[in-house]
Amino acid sequence: MSVQTKPPAVTGRGGAGGKGGKSGESGEGRVLNVFSHGVLVIWGLLVTMPLLWAVVSSFKDDGEIFGSPWGLPSALHFDNWARAWDKANMGQYFFNSLVVVGGSLIGTMLLGSMAAYVLARFDFPGNRFIYFLFVGGMGFPIILALVPLFFVMKNMALLDTYHGLILVYIAYSLPFTVFFLSGFFKTLPSSVAEAALIDGASHTRTFFQVMLPMAKPGLISVGIFNFLGQWNQYLLPTVLNVGDPDKKVLTQGLVALAVSQGYKGDWSGLFAGLTIAMLPVLGAYIIFQRQVVAGLTAGALK
Repeated sequence: MSVQTKPPAVTGRGGAGGKGGKSGESGEGRVLNVFSHGVLVIWGLLVTMPLLWAVVSSFKDDGEIFGSPWGLPSALHFDNWARAWDKANMGQYFFNSLVVVGGSLIGTMLLGSMAAYVLARFDFPGNRFIYFLFVGGMGFPIILALVPLFFVMKNMALLDTYHGLILVYIAYSLPFTVFFLSGFFKTLPSSVAEAALIDGASHTRTFFQVMLPMAKPGLISVGIFNFLGQWNQYLLPTVLNVGDPDKKVLTQGLVALAVSQGYKGDWSGLFAGLTIAMLPVLGAYIIFQRQVVAGLTAGALK
């Protein structure tokens, strides 16, 4: 008669204890995932709710703004927008901003991309010195240069002019543009440029027809950042546009509108002017948000 014995229970890492550890780890991961998503939702609400409230308030009259600040307007008062556009000169300020930012953005992207390409793809004496000079320019506070900049612009007869403000915006935006694009150009394959040179293309043609189209994601990303910074710039135009009120840009017009409409009690016109100033920035980011993300992650993926 044979006696059968049961094998001893295994309580090591492969047993129930191991499964319990995995389930515990997955539970902690779920808790962390829920917490991070909750923080992102709260942050998103904190950012979007003031914007939505300002847009909704631009369609209300003054009584509804104070009587039911969180409610929807009983009727859409488009006359608020017309009043802000015409009587508060927001249309003129908007046009001035388009001219200045459009010209400075084109100049910044053209000069910045050429400088970044040369610094990233060619070795020559002083290459790193020039590169770090641009990098150091990002850390230089613009407020320290306002007084000498004012007198330089005055001596050159560039105060209260479109082209004077465009030149200052370009100089202000070049350090970040060169820093951003030089790192992006380094990720592009050298074989394509070498093939173009072997086929007889000059360095200029290789840059504009081969390398620049390949850098499109990075160009769009840095272009959006420059557009946001230049469109919202207030300190430089306040110092350099002091004489001619017809040359003021949108940020100066918003401050003047806030002062004048605040004294008049025209809060609906003030919210309408604020919304007019926000729309180009929001529209640009909504349209190009995929390209911005692609440009920021292209270097890491390569």
